[in-house]
Amino acid sequence: MTGPVPYWHVDAFSAEPFSGNPAAVMILGAWPEDSVLQAIGAEHNFAETAFLVRDETGAADWELRWFTPTVEIQLCGHATLAAGHVLLGREPGKSAVRFCTRKAGTLEVRRLGLGYEVGLPAIPAKPGSWPEAALALGAQPRETWRHPDGYNLFLYENEAQVKAIAPDLAALAALGPDLFIVTAPGDRTDIVSRVFVPGSGVDEDAVTGSAHAVLTPYWTGRLGRNAFSAFQASQRGGHVACRLDGDRAWLGGDCVTIVEGRFLV
Repeated sequence: MTGPVPYWHVDAFSAEPFSGNPAAVMILGAWPEDSVLQAIGAEHNFAETAFLVRDETGAADWELRWFTPTVEIQLCGHATLAAGHVLLGREPGKSAVRFCTRKAGTLEVRRLGLGYEVGLPAIPAKPGSWPEAALALGAQPRETWRHPDGYNLFLYENEAQVKAIAPDLAALAALGPDLFIVTAPGDRTDIVSRVFVPGSGVDEDAVTGSAHAVLTPYWTGRLGRNAFSAFQASQRGGHVACRLDGDRAWLGGDCVTIVEGRFLV
């Protein structure tokens, strides 16, 4: 990396600043060493930093990668939404932007009213059990659903139970870099959730797109309809409009730019 790099700090899945999930978005001229990307992810210390490089193959508009403070991850919804917000804000006449990723295929962000929606691969979990994870969460779930790529869903009775979860984060981290998603019917939205990823350097995520790619096929099946409203009950909190369309989970939400500047290293 040489010269100043365009940089944005965006709060995703929120219509107001200081809520939703913050992400850093950076547009690069070419890919530097992975160690540089990881160091920048650690420097930002957001759940994810989204790095973009122009896609010269014609398969998409941009190449996209995501780094937490400690690892590169295979899928991130909120930082993809943030990247779409930045790019579509720079091209007001454009209705959508496509991203080529290394492990999640091609993703798209579209304009949706005054906000956006991001299309992620729907992640269909299956019934299972994980007593060690339930013990670390500190509350026995009604159901456990799992996906082999490290997505784990734990169903509880109501929103109050989800909000009361106080996990042993060290014990969860010892189980690996998985997502631990706790969910229940919501009081003011159709469903509510919280997400813990301590094994990947994120104790509790604020609003998690990839988790809602799991929640969307699960709850559409349970509710008997293809769309529902969701709230992730983290300290910052954020609203997600979830819709299942074939094998895609479309997640709608707003974004707010907090900082725009240049990264000088």
